[in-house]
Amino acid sequence: MSNNSFKENLAKIEQEILTDKKPFRHLQLEELNIYKLADEISDDIWRVVSQWDSFSKNTLGEQIVRSADSMGANIAEGYGRYFFKDNILFLYYSRGSAYETNFWLNKANKRNLIEKTKFEKLNQKIERFLLEINKVIKTMKNQANKFSLVPWYKYKPKSK
Repeated sequence: MSNNSFKENLAKIEQEILTDKKPFRHLQLEELNIYKLADEISDDIWRVVSQWDSFSKNTLGEQIVRSADSMGANIAEGYGRYFFKDNILFLYYSRGSAYETNFWLNKANKRNLIEKTKFEKLNQKIERFLLEINKVIKTMKNQANKFSLVPWYKYKPKSK
């Protein structure tokens, strides 16, 4: 069974389970706004760093590229997890990588490795990313609370 047909079957089953009348469609990873924004940020940073001299690339450049790439990579890994809480954990990792990327971006600015306009645009994108990922985390937490499973040792059957 191909990955796409598996996801389509899963989406159909989930739609049947839902009680509200809205049609359900499982979003693909590439359709998530936070994923697209993280990917855009990391590509922008790659283009900036690729213009630097070798010393700057090998020191600060490697750090900022890794942290920026980690933003999207953690969203992708969390997306592939079965449980809400696993997904939320990787969203936290992604948010941490965004803060790390912002740290390195500020270092690059202080060391005059990045144009002021590029710095400001990237800084704004990271700020927008942080706002968006916080919204997603909040939504995921609400979903996790709705559908959380009771551990077997706390389960009490209804009395007859």
